[in-house]
Amino acid sequence: MTFSVTLPSGEHKSYHEPVTAIRVAKDISRSLAKKTVAIRLNGALVDLDCLIEDNCTLELVTEDSDEGLDVIRHSTAHLLAHAVKRLYGDQVKIAMGPTIEDGFYYDFDCQQSFTPEDLIKIEKMMQKLSKESIVTERLVLSKADARALFDDLGEPYKVEIVDSLQDDEVITAYRQGDFIDLCRGPHVQSTAKLKAFKLTKLAGSYWKGDAANQPLQRIYGTAWPSQDQLDNYLKQLQEAQRRDHRLLAQSMDLYHIQPDAPGMVFWHAKGWRVFQQIIAYIRNRLDEQDYEEVSTPTMLDQKLWIESGHWEKFCDNMFTSEVSSKSFCVKPMNCPGNIQVFNQGLKSYRDLPIRMGEFGVVYRNEASGTLHGLMRLVEFTQDDAHVFCTNAQLPSELEALIELVFSTYRDFGFEQIGVKMATRPEKRIGDDATWDQSENCLRQSLNDCGVSFEELPGEGAFYGPKIEFHLTDCLKRVWQCGTIQLDFSMPQRLSASYVDESGQKVPPIMIHRAIFGSIERFMGILLEHYAGVLPLWLSPQPIVVCTITDRAKPYAKSCINVFKQVKLCCQLDDRNEKLGYKVRQHTLAKIPFIVILGDQEVEGETLSIRQLDGTVTSGWQLSEFIDQVLDHMTRKACVVELSNPNASQSTE
Repeated sequence: MTFSVTLPSGEHKSYHEPVTAIRVAKDISRSLAKKTVAIRLNGALVDLDCLIEDNCTLELVTEDSDEGLDVIRHSTAHLLAHAVKRLYGDQVKIAMGPTIEDGFYYDFDCQQSFTPEDLIKIEKMMQKLSKESIVTERLVLSKADARALFDDLGEPYKVEIVDSLQDDEVITAYRQGDFIDLCRGPHVQSTAKLKAFKLTKLAGSYWKGDAANQPLQRIYGTAWPSQDQLDNYLKQLQEAQRRDHRLLAQSMDLYHIQPDAPGMVFWHAKGWRVFQQIIAYIRNRLDEQDYEEVSTPTMLDQKLWIESGHWEKFCDNMFTSEVSSKSFCVKPMNCPGNIQVFNQGLKSYRDLPIRMGEFGVVYRNEASGTLHGLMRLVEFTQDDAHVFCTNAQLPSELEALIELVFSTYRDFGFEQIGVKMATRPEKRIGDDATWDQSENCLRQSLNDCGVSFEELPGEGAFYGPKIEFHLTDCLKRVWQCGTIQLDFSMPQRLSASYVDESGQKVPPIMIHRAIFGSIERFMGILLEHYAGVLPLWLSPQPIVVCTITDRAKPYAKSCINVFKQVKLCCQLDDRNEKLGYKVRQHTLAKIPFIVILGDQEVEGETLSIRQLDGTVTSGWQLSEFIDQVLDHMTRKACVVELSNPNASQSTE
């Protein structure tokens, strides 16, 4: 019997007997087959040794694709577990090992605590197993056979996973040498394919992420198709560690977090200044577009969250409190409160659109292990806004929001912005016709703005589809920040309405919008993107005035007074310390300009300016320096470029 394999190009390859997927890959291109790690067969991802016996469509999945990289990383997670079992035997029980962004991890129940030295041993064993070129074999098992297999192997966590599956479910496992693991696959054909990997860190975890379950030990790693790619990633990782916002915040004296308030920020004066500058920026943008700023209570009756639909979806992440025999919830988002403001007083179609902004502090009950500096908090501030409008107003409101988001990111120095549109999830409120309408509205608005985007099926909010904005920083890391969410359901659930042209009460359309998402998180992203050297208009302290002689102290104080008159934040450092010591301290604190004053500057009534790059220029007039600093701030320039034709320049 002859059957045909159809390739993405439309080309057909005919075979007269069953063939493996790797055989077809070699028939297409031997060089390409060497880079192929899996096959997409009739739309499903399968192993290279999968047997093809009938007409089908086939696509090669190469190691340099996202799917191929995922196969490599998942296979390397199995290699890690294999190495741990080879080294520690029955002392270790294996749990789960998924892929994550840029790598993978595996959780273990081990009688001893792993150490950094153990990571070195484990990695060496992984290299040994790789060189052994162990073939990977896929096993198809019944539930009973799978349970018996892992019970015999003494792997209780795998047995528990098997027990959770349906009785008629087809279960697959993968054998490589003396190691077997439960897995859907696919996997590389041989451990020889896994050469460029690195174990990166240790962490604690719990079985199934539940603190009530058995504590486990987690080993993180990364894997890449080639050593060059791995080396580049490790260099990037080192640079990311150097830019860690938590370390920068410490040296810059911005904030701290302590055990008495886990996941909540103690802002220091300098950090609060940056935080307020970010809020002042977006508040000014909202004023330009006729937003009204509101503030709503931190706690609301639980029944309101039930009515809005949030309780069903987010109750595990909400803090609750009993007050006067009533249940209240600490708000995890601002939208139900904003609807209550809208509901006060009768609204006409002539009143719409109503644009409402709130810098609302919200609380989410995050697991302690997920908290990470400013990036993941229990208490944080959303730059929330909600637009209540009619169907006719919706297109123009969406386009204005999209343009606002892009222009805001550009002002903060982000030029590479990816856009994705998340569509209806499986669990949602509202009928399909409403979802069709809302999704089409978002697509049309993006197209009208000339924005290219990727669709994310099933990843919308439970109440409506959303546009996601993804920023790429200087290390090519992608951060999902802003969202525009379209909501035809919540206003109706919370009895919001306006009187339309025909005199009927109808619910408004509600657009949820956040540009930064969490202001704290966005500030952390900024700190890492700029390595602490924030644009001048965001700098927590642009200027410090350092004296190097006692005679310069009165002149320094007069300069400070002038800076303050024009609202330039500055500090006087007239300590009797060596200039080099002062400069080092202020450089670590990322102060953009160190004004150095000695006898020469006093006599000439000039300034010497040291910038963070080590450039020192002398002969500045105070007014000329102030004019250029204020110009940079007004223009929101991301790069400092001072120019004084009367100044002499040197570089340290």
